[in-house]
Amino acid sequence: MIKSRICDILGIKYPIFQGGMAWVADAELAAAVSNAGGLGLISAINAGTDVVRDEIRKCKTLTDKPFGVNIMLQAPNAAEIAEMIVEEGVKIVTTGAGSPAKYLPMWKENGVKVIPVIACVAHAVKMQAAGVDAVVAEGAESGGHVGELHTMPLIPQIVDAVDIPVIAAGGICDGRGAAAAFMLGADAVQVGTRFITAIECTAHENYKEKLVNATDISTIVTGKLQGHPVRSLKTPFSRNFAKMETDPNVTPEEILAFGGGALRKAVKEGDENGSYMAGECAGLIKQVEPAAAIVEDIILGAEKVMKERMNRIG
Repeated sequence: MIKSRICDILGIKYPIFQGGMAWVADAELAAAVSNAGGLGLISAINAGTDVVRDEIRKCKTLTDKPFGVNIMLQAPNAAEIAEMIVEEGVKIVTTGAGSPAKYLPMWKENGVKVIPVIACVAHAVKMQAAGVDAVVAEGAESGGHVGELHTMPLIPQIVDAVDIPVIAAGGICDGRGAAAAFMLGADAVQVGTRFITAIECTAHENYKEKLVNATDISTIVTGKLQGHPVRSLKTPFSRNFAKMETDPNVTPEEILAFGGGALRKAVKEGDENGSYMAGECAGLIKQVEPAAAIVEDIILGAEKVMKERMNRIG
């Protein structure tokens, strides 16, 4: 069985995280992943503090295993969420869009494990110096907001630069991707896109259907010209967004208004005018299945691949 130091640090069975996807990662999905032996995460993005509190309490009724909360630090209620998770006894936090340094003293005093998502070596080194417990190194193959560096070259460089555990993210969807990440030195993998197709995920069926039908060329990155690149499925919305970006007659304000609330439209309504965020691995997804089956397929698949490759080399 694949196990690493992150399993002991967090008290989880398998070194696999479920991504803290906005509007997607709720109590039901987080609990299902945690019950399967991974680390389930609840997203605090785009929801009021009380809503997140309710999701945390709901998750506690669905699992007795460790789970965490993902906080987007640029959110207007980030400080409230940071305090609330301490009040609710959450012991694992992943963060994005900024440094969690100002919250570290409070979290550490209350036994919270802090794991920021980073996209380059410099940020990983800075986070280690600040005292975080691990980092999620996310490559540009991931769905949603992406950086410039890609997963395969990014992971070993960060592994070489820090002593804390590194969780690989970006384009990892099956056992082969997980095995590659482990061989590059990662202590765990974070998977987002595939978990959208979990039975326990409350995302709209249209979203799941689009992922099951996706191919290797089904995603597009928009927002580069606005300084906020996002990878999503090619849909009428994303194609129109891409056209607007290069149209000199369209103002930044018009583009911002066009994209407002697009993710929620996709996740909750299955609207064609929504943003269906997805990683480049979407073409590997073939079915909707329980979260436990996804965790098992990735972990057992990684074990199988690693053993087979070592036997061939030997």
